[in-house]
Amino acid sequence: MSINKVILVGNVGQDPEIRTTQDGREIANFSIATSESWKDKNTGERKDKTEWHRCVVFSQGLVNIIKNYVKKGTKLYIEGSLQSRKWTDNQGTEKTTTEIVLQNYNSTLQILDSRERGGSSDGHSNSNSHHKKSSSREDISVEENDDEVPF
Repeated sequence: MSINKVILVGNVGQDPEIRTTQDGREIANFSIATSESWKDKNTGERKDKTEWHRCVVFSQGLVNIIKNYVKKGTKLYIEGSLQSRKWTDNQGTEKTTTEIVLQNYNSTLQILDSRERGGSSDGHSNSNSHHKKSSSREDISVEENDDEVPF
């Protein structure tokens, strides 16, 4: 048995890009930043490190949620699988990228903040968690969170 599952909690780096395939299906692309910080033992100085993760969403229910509720700075919890792909750029150079892919039944997207969106996705604006279910185990939950977004 093998498992390919990625779980990330981070902030969206720029507004998601929504593209349409030739057969009319929409795909969402965005990057999530995860950060860690620590205190340098020698200098006492605070250090930070940010990693960027490319995400691609094929699940139509999740694409609709992203279109309506996700923008630059949104804090997300996502579960997907890790996939690498190769392509050739305009100069003929072969490139490889690794992405977190959300598709089918093994994908989850949860919005962890609701500031600047007028409350939660179902019209309520209290601090309780709300769930909006779609097919394919596509979850959205929105929670009030007063943390500052670093973007």
